[in-house]
Amino acid sequence: MSLAAVRRIMEWMYQRCYLKEWCSHYNLRSLFLRFFIFCLLVVLCASMYPGLWSVGVQLHAAVTGSYLPGHHSVLLVNCPNEQAAKDIGRVIMERKMAASINILSKTSTMYYWKGEVQDATEILMLVKTKTSRIQKIMEYVRSVHPYENPELLSFLVEEGSVAYMKWMDEAIPDD
Repeated sequence: MSLAAVRRIMEWMYQRCYLKEWCSHYNLRSLFLRFFIFCLLVVLCASMYPGLWSVGVQLHAAVTGSYLPGHHSVLLVNCPNEQAAKDIGRVIMERKMAASINILSKTSTMYYWKGEVQDATEILMLVKTKTSRIQKIMEYVRSVHPYENPELLSFLVEEGSVAYMKWMDEAIPDD
């Protein structure tokens, strides 16, 4: 629609008194105040999104008795030895970034590194956490891990025990 067409419609509405009535009925100051309150609510909702998401997931689980997929994740982290895995895992747990960590002893690993096939023994960690915590955990692991390029693979939990997921939510504080 062109600007001229919009002007013609507005002039027609004004002549028919529709626009006069609307402008007198809705004070422009009142409209501005309503728009400001609306914008404020949008900003508040956006800033509170992680907390609201967590509450929403818990309400969904309580009402439907089911689990909302994607709220939790499992992060795989490889380590060169058990002590490195325990050290990394302990800090993650102390910072309450995960609900649980499994340390699987000695896995045989084959991988390409700098164009050659490597064969090694590693320790695999399964970090069970909220999806919203994955980036923080990965940043921490990268900062302390002895490998130049540690394995950090995240998988969304699509199905699971509602009771276990509730326990995970209680174990990990909201963001």
